[in-house]
This record gives sequence, structure tokens and C-alpha cells, in this order.
Amino acid sequence: MTEPGGSAPLVKLEGVNKHFGALHVLKDIDLAVERGEVVVVIGPSGGGKSTLCRVINRLETIDSGTIVFDGRELPAEGKALARLRSEVGMVFQSFNLFSHKTILENVTLGPTKVRGISRQQAEQRGMELLERVGIAAQAGKYPAQLSGGQQQRTAIARALAMDPKMILFDEPTSALDPEMVQEVLDVMTALAREGMTMMVVTHEMGFARRAADRVVFVADGQIVEQAPPAEFFTQPSSERARDFLSKILTH
Repeated sequence: MTEPGGSAPLVKLEGVNKHFGALHVLKDIDLAVERGEVVVVIGPSGGGKSTLCRVINRLETIDSGTIVFDGRELPAEGKALARLRSEVGMVFQSFNLFSHKTILENVTLGPTKVRGISRQQAEQRGMELLERVGIAAQAGKYPAQLSGGQQQRTAIARALAMDPKMILFDEPTSALDPEMVQEVLDVMTALAREGMTMMVVTHEMGFARRAADRVVFVADGQIVEQAPPAEFFTQPSSERARDFLSKILTH
């Protein structure tokens, strides 16, 4: 086993299977994500993309196979799982902010409760992160007072506040009005350029072209193909990907 920080991938899935009842959602998935890599997962709805994202921090359990994060197999429960979740940030489609807490309180909650950082330190760092995502002026407001785009940028700041080794994004723009999508993608693109390890499930092909190191095409519970964006979008090797791209890129 390579020591953390060595040349082993940050995340490695081997032979991962997941069922929801009779539905086989992930079929023998093998996937590695390198440190500092931006992997964008695309494919038809219902193909298993979100589930693939959610098994990495054990929001969904797997039926068979192994998932190794930073040199250790994913823990099943307890303190080890809480520690893993603090190292893997998650940004959801629906923001998942605490409605009764201010924007700044949402961002500082994890660092003070989980990491044991002092409130003063957490607030200082929280303000820096809100500045970074362009909403420092909203720090004292509550989620309901913000636009969807501002709420999602708060969720990104909250994930960053835990100083994670990786951030998972599960369709982070699909609940947003079209004019708010770009402001969130701009923040994500900046993070990608800064070297944050990211796995992004999205329908935003422009983001995939611009920010991904690798595009992973998932359909029918399987990784059908994976390639750098320039190659994937111009010369997809599978019929399934060609069919998918012909439908979405003509709109």
C-alpha cells in the first residue's frame, strides 16, 4: 500500500456493485481518481452517475467490491466514517443548507463541531471562503434570503471549510435557474484550476470540456468509456456515447 501523499490514486473503486432492490445500478465498476484530478461523470439519466458519486463517501453502501480512499478501505460506520466524510466534501443538487442558520454559521458549523476549531478561527476562515466564492456580503443572511446560485456557492464554501482532500459534486447546477448556473460553474472551474481533486456529476457539457481532466461516460450502470474531454467530445469510441452526444449537443 502506498503511503498517503504517494503516487497511489486518491480514490480507487474495484468491482463495485450496487443494487436497489431488483435494479442493478452499478455493475462491476472499476475507477481510479488521481490526486488533483478533475473527473466529470456524464451520461443519460438513471444510468448510475449519482449513485457512483454517493458511494465514495458512503452515502450509499455497496453490495460488493472495494473502495479505497487515501490508502484506506472505506469504513462501514462510526468515527472512522465521520472522519472520512470530513475529508470528502459533498455538494448536492438541493444545497442542503440549514435554514435556521446564517450563511456564515452554515460554513463554520463543520469546522467547529467536527474539527474542533475555535469559533473565531472558523469565522475568519469562513469569511475568506465566502469572499472566495463571491458572497461575503451575504454572510449574515439566511439561506431563504439568497438566490439558488448564492445558496449553492455557500454549499461549496461549506465543503471547502473542512479542508477536504476531495469534493464530490452531484449535479450541482440542475436545480438552478439558467442565469445562475454560470456563477456556480465559474467557482467550480476556479477550484479545478487550483488543483482541487473533484468528481463532478453534471449535464453541463461546456464545463466538462473546459474543466475536466477526464470525462467518464456512465450508462446502464457501467462505465462505457473514459477519455480526456478533447478526445471524448470529438471522437467517442462507443456507439452509446456517440448516440448520447448526438442528442444533447444538437440542442
